[in-house]
Amino acid sequence: MARGELRIYLGAAPGVGKTVAMLEEAQRRIERGTDVVVGFVETHGRAYTARMIGDLEVVPRRTAEYRGATFTELDVDAVLDRRPEVALVDELAHTNVPGSRNEKRWQDVQELLDAGITVLSTVNIQHLESLNDVVEQITGIVQRETVPDSAVRGADQVELVDMTPEALRRRMAHGNIYQPDKIDAALGNYFRVGNLTALRELALLWLADKVDQQLERYRDAHGIGSTWETRERVVVAVTGGPEGDTLIRRAARIAARSKGTDLMAVHVSRSDGLTGADPALLAKQRLLVESLGGSFHQVVGGDIPRALLDFARGVNATQLVLGVSRRGRLAQLLAAGVGVTTSARSDAIDVHLVPHAEVGRGRLTAPAPVLSARRRLIGFFLVALGLPALTGALLPLRADLSLPSEMLLFLAAVVGIALVGGIWPAVLAAVAASLLLNYFFTPPTNEWTIAQRENILALLVFVVIAAAVSWIVDVAARRTRDAAGASAEAQTLATVAGSVLRGTRPLTALLERLQETFGLEAVTLLERSPDALGRPDRQRSPSAWSVAASVGGAPCCTPGEAHTEVAVDDGLVLALRGRTPAAADRRLIEAFAAQAAVALRHERLAAAAAQARPLAEADRMRTALLAAVSHDLRTPLASAKAAVDSLLSHEVAFSDLDRDDLLDAARESLDRLARLVDNLLDLSRLQAGALGVSVAEIGLEDAVPRALDELGAVVRSDITADLPAVAADPGLLERILVNLIANALRFSPPGRPPLVTARYQEDVVELRVVDHGPGIPEADRDKVFVPFQRMGDRDNHNGVGLGLALSRGLAEAMGGSLRPETTNGGGLTMVLSLPAAISPGDGNATEAVERAVRERRHRR
Repeated sequence: MARGELRIYLGAAPGVGKTVAMLEEAQRRIERGTDVVVGFVETHGRAYTARMIGDLEVVPRRTAEYRGATFTELDVDAVLDRRPEVALVDELAHTNVPGSRNEKRWQDVQELLDAGITVLSTVNIQHLESLNDVVEQITGIVQRETVPDSAVRGADQVELVDMTPEALRRRMAHGNIYQPDKIDAALGNYFRVGNLTALRELALLWLADKVDQQLERYRDAHGIGSTWETRERVVVAVTGGPEGDTLIRRAARIAARSKGTDLMAVHVSRSDGLTGADPALLAKQRLLVESLGGSFHQVVGGDIPRALLDFARGVNATQLVLGVSRRGRLAQLLAAGVGVTTSARSDAIDVHLVPHAEVGRGRLTAPAPVLSARRRLIGFFLVALGLPALTGALLPLRADLSLPSEMLLFLAAVVGIALVGGIWPAVLAAVAASLLLNYFFTPPTNEWTIAQRENILALLVFVVIAAAVSWIVDVAARRTRDAAGASAEAQTLATVAGSVLRGTRPLTALLERLQETFGLEAVTLLERSPDALGRPDRQRSPSAWSVAASVGGAPCCTPGEAHTEVAVDDGLVLALRGRTPAAADRRLIEAFAAQAAVALRHERLAAAAAQARPLAEADRMRTALLAAVSHDLRTPLASAKAAVDSLLSHEVAFSDLDRDDLLDAARESLDRLARLVDNLLDLSRLQAGALGVSVAEIGLEDAVPRALDELGAVVRSDITADLPAVAADPGLLERILVNLIANALRFSPPGRPPLVTARYQEDVVELRVVDHGPGIPEADRDKVFVPFQRMGDRDNHNGVGLGLALSRGLAEAMGGSLRPETTNGGGLTMVLSLPAAISPGDGNATEAVERAVRERRHRR
């Protein structure tokens, strides 16, 4: 069954028109042919609201008594029985009368949603749990009725019903909200303009945050990486230099121009480990950012402009604040700075270049190399030794080779060096090769002059080709690295998905995979306490955070202790300790973080379900027991009582024969009651593990006749005297046989009584009770061993369905087993397997049974 949809009308204060808006939507749906009922709508005596209900069908409310007063509540069962398409349930945060099935009305709504019913509801911003303390600070009033934010955030639609404070006060003054005797007090207290303005702002900001989350989910689902300027987010890049304070304060002023703007600072560390950042300054700047209400992030990247833009696009930033380059003019002429390059690549992100006191005091920095230091060193080594060796090898052949042939050989050497060492060794090789060709092989030889113009062109083309090949090798190396990274990312995501789906503890497996993938010391999923939401002064307090899950070393107690933190949602943060991941890896880490939140919710739901399962099973058993026992006790009790009453009556004179019949009927009924009580007691002992077993050697040729005598029935028996004795409790074995044979007699057709037979194999004696009745389908065979299961039978003689369940439990308590099989020709055969008694030389029967019981428990 599909879950119903939840639509919530959110207001800043009472009286803004939430209930009216809900009723208007109900009327529109009625006009479209939708089945709509009013589950609970509170008019508060407002005539217009009562008129809006109109001819809508109203489900009768449930009446409850509490402390001598009568209250009316939503009747969940009545709505479920009515099963409309849409139900109206007002005041989502309402607390139900004590003794109700659910404590809160939002829990009632969840039941309706689970049943596939769409619900329209209302709530005021002051009733949200996360804003409870903020509302108290604003209004001075403690809100006793609250609703968890998750219950509202999980709604399919949240519609803001807005009204200006002045208009709301006019509505109050006209008597459209409260009764006349309460108007003056309300206008002078809760409904002051300042209070209403603050509450209205809270409602707008809360709803904007929910809309922002929906937008992020939409962008992620559709793979949208470009920036959408739906909300201002300012990112400031800090280098760890002294100019960082200036940039952070400037970015904070930019963020303060728009309400609700996020401020984030990011520091990019070089992937080669070369950085001029001062750790003390970075720590100081981090504290400055957090004191201004922002967050601090650190990423790794060889290409700093690309790393900055990757981070900015990843958080959907709209503005990027950079400092003007600290390099001198000569350095800026040789290579574009970070600010210029970032501005050229920023697309829709606005880039602010902020001047500061450190401009022009920096130094020239070379771009980060793509190839490893080892390969570059080998490239320079080949230049130093390979080119002189090639020259020495070609000098004796100078008379036999032409200049183009010699140039091709040197070009091959340069290409080889480019493939090994990258662009800088190749450029050096190209220059050195051109000089060697000029001096040793270009006429006139042994001079730096060139006699023919075409040789000048050839040498220039040689240098250009060598440089171009070097550049192509460098680009190919970059593309190869990017492709390998993308492949590794895809493989990691696939592995993560598989490990989460297959693992019994998905959250731990997910965090372990994250730690292994990025080589981290510790990975911690932190959960924020509700009272820390929206309070920057508590964000770094250890009491504001709790560890939801952690792997690796010592967990981080707050996000501030981590080297990298990734916000999952309002209440969860993924804290990473160890090496700082690259900026390009942040998207993958955010995917881990999102899956970690899902896994955490899954584990908690599974734990709650596991806790509820025994209660549900016990409740099911209790319900079945009451239903079965109430019927099966009534019949023998009625029979016994009728017989006794007849005997005690003085109005009828019974003959001795009639009196004996009545006594037999009473005794038979009481015997049935005794067997029922014994079965119930034995089953409870079995489930509690307190059933006593007294094992002895007993022959089936003695046990079967005793069971038949108790039943007083005719059954075919094929028990031979040569069977070994079994190790069993005589009393329990007789109980099992009585239950099995009675069950077979009940379903055997007339003229074909059950057959009891036995055989010995592999230290086990198998006793079979065979009937030719209707049998049981294989799919339902396990059900016959469930207590109180009658397989659809409801006659007065079948008992409460304990026979086979109790028989299997008793058999297993003695180290045996009980299983059903299909009878040849149709019917059911119950196979009771018991350990054969051990001869005196091999031990005693008790030890054999105890050993069998231990082995069975171990296999379980």
